Amino acid sequence: MPYVRPASACALALAVACASPLVAAPAVAEAGWSLGGAGGRPYVYAEGEPGSVLEDAVSVRNPGGRPLTVRLRGAQEARGAPGDSGPWIAFARTTGGHRIPVRAVSVTVPARSRADVPFTVAVPAGAAPGDHPGSVVASADGRSTAVRLRLRVVGPALSALTVEHMAVRGGRITYELVNRGTTVLTPRLAVRADGVLGRLLDRPERTLPLDLPPGRRVRLTEPWPHHPVLDAVHVRVTVTAAGGAQASGSASARFVPWGAVAGSGAGLLAAAVAGVAVRRRRRPPDRRTGERPCPDPESTGALR
Repeated sequence: MPYVRPASACALALAVACASPLVAAPAVAEAGWSLGGAGGRPYVYAEGEPGSVLEDAVSVRNPGGRPLTVRLRGAQEARGAPGDSGPWIAFARTTGGHRIPVRAVSVTVPARSRADVPFTVAVPAGAAPGDHPGSVVASADGRSTAVRLRLRVVGPALSALTVEHMAVRGGRITYELVNRGTTVLTPRLAVRADGVLGRLLDRPERTLPLDLPPGRRVRLTEPWPHHPVLDAVHVRVTVTAAGGAQASGSASARFVPWGAVAGSGAGLLAAAVAGVAVRRRRRPPDRRTGERPCPDPESTGALR
C-alpha cells in the first residue's frame, strides 16, 4: 500500500530516481527498456481520502549497454475513455537546491540497471468518491509505454448512468452515455426497434468495449445498415452496468424513400395537368352559336 500523507503536508519529499543493479524485470515489458510498478507490479494501486497526498513509485528497467534517458509524465487514461487522475500526478525536480513538483521529469537510467522513480498523487479536496483511473507514461528511443494507476477515493460507492441526446439518422443510432455515479462503469447495451407492422430490430445485451469513469460523457454510434426503406420506427436502447446501474433512451424516426416519392409526385402532377387540358379540349360547343369556346390564353392549360 502506498504511504498516505495529509494534504496539509504537501511538500514533496521525493528523491531523485534511485538506480540499482538489475535484479528483476518490471511487469510491463517490451523489447529493450520497460516500465512497471515498483517491485514488479503490473499496475499501481492507491487509495485515500479527498485532500490526501499519496506516494508510490514506478520502475524503469534498462537492460542495454548504454545509459538511457526516459521522460515520465502523468496522463489521463482508461480503456476506451479518458480518466481524470492524470493531472493529480507529480514528480520531483531539483531547482536551486529545492525540490519542486512537476508534471513531467526526465531520468537517466545507467546501463544494465533499474531506476525506481517516486511520484505523488494529490487527491483534490472535492474529489468524488469512487474510482479515478490514470497512468504514468514513459517515453524513450522513439516509443512510449504506460503503467496504469488505479486510484480509489474513499467514500460511498454509487453506480448510476444516463442515456442522453439519442437520435436515429439514416443507418445510425446515436446517443450519449453519462456516468452519474462514483465508480468506473463498463456498460452493457441492448437495442430494440419497432415499426408499424412489428419488431424490426432486437439486439441482445452485449458489453461495450469501454470503461466510463465517474462524471464522464461519451458519444456512441450504433450502426443499423439494414434499416427499413419505408416505415415509422421507434427505437429504444437500454444500458446496464455493475452495481445496479440502468438507464434507457428512445427516439422515433420516419424512413421515406424521398427520391421515389418525388418522382411519383411529379408524375401525378403531370397527369393532373394533362387531365385538365383534355377536359378543356373536350368542352361542348355553345348551344346558341354552335361554336366551341376559345381557350383563355391566360389560363394554365392554354394551347398556343
